[in-house]
Amino acid sequence: MASVDRRLKTPRAAGIAGLAFAALFVTSLVLLRNDPARGSTAAEIRDFYLGTHAGSVALVGVYLAPFSGIAFLWFIAAVRSLIGEREDRFFATVFLGSGLLFVAMLFVAAGVGGALLAAVKFQHEPVPSADTVVTIRSLAFGFLFVYGMRMAAVFMIVVSTIAMRLGVFPRWLVVAGYLAALVLILNVSYSEALVLVFPAWVAAVSVVITVRAPDTD
Repeated sequence: MASVDRRLKTPRAAGIAGLAFAALFVTSLVLLRNDPARGSTAAEIRDFYLGTHAGSVALVGVYLAPFSGIAFLWFIAAVRSLIGEREDRFFATVFLGSGLLFVAMLFVAAGVGGALLAAVKFQHEPVPSADTVVTIRSLAFGFLFVYGMRMAAVFMIVVSTIAMRLGVFPRWLVVAGYLAALVLILNVSYSEALVLVFPAWVAAVSVVITVRAPDTD
């Protein structure tokens, strides 16, 4: 009986992990934005990297990113648990592939974004030039905005399709998932606000999973 109880509680616990992902992901992005602004002078860049508490806020964002990825893996498990034996192999492959690739792109983007700061603070490398800072920031943005968000959009489409076929999500959430995915796939800008679409959708799905968990058997 105890093992059955643990199995039934898994969707709710993993649904909460989806909320944790949304919170950690957004927090990490906000903290990682605390870097030298575009057009910063050499002196401003030096102060950022060599100050007493230089880059501490951004460094916290770097360390939070892996935890958001781990929480997202639990979220993937929540959705699979909700689908259960009705899972289709074709959709399951795209579902898992896009989810794992999103986590990979998130880790790479955070790693690249924090590389210069880690090099200066922990490996005592020289302060980077303004051109290097811009290049690294552009590379991190590319991994997250161009590749990571496309994988997130594919993930949303697959989950919404599965949910529509099985009737496990309310219709409004399915429609919202499709619309949000289209926005992320067709977007060609670097608008940081659009990145918030994905964690908002994950949070909504997590709430639905958490609320419906007691009905799972």
